[in-house]
Amino acid sequence: MTHSTMKWALPLWWRSQQMKRLHCALAAAVVAFTALAPRAKADEVTLALEPACPYGYYDAYPYSCAPYGYYGPEWFIGGVFVGAGPWFHGPRDFQGHVDNRFDVGHGYRGPLPTAGERRDEARHLDRIEDFRGSEMRDGRGFGAVHGR
Repeated sequence: MTHSTMKWALPLWWRSQQMKRLHCALAAAVVAFTALAPRAKADEVTLALEPACPYGYYDAYPYSCAPYGYYGPEWFIGGVFVGAGPWFHGPRDFQGHVDNRFDVGHGYRGPLPTAGERRDEARHLDRIEDFRGSEMRDGRGFGAVHGR
């Protein structure tokens, strides 16, 4: 009896039991590998380098450059933006003013700077004339808690 004819000589019940065992073993392997495989958490985001924007960037995806006047002067220390969203590097209890008239999420459709664009040296970041902050933000993408 050759090998090919021998497998058909086995009883049908034995072959079906063997297939069930094989399927169970494969299913267990899939479950084990899935459980052991490293996974990204739902709140993890793959981030690139901090956007190099002349007047800061919005604190929400896609982190586009914000126009001059969106951030108040407290967002700049020595002319350097303290960051926002995942790149925020200001004090833990930071609260700063933003002017939502310049927020694309609030309908702003004016010009936006591009990443890598040079800042207009005539526009001072430590004293923004006619700045009207309409909201306090915490630097991490949330409205600041009042009373702190």
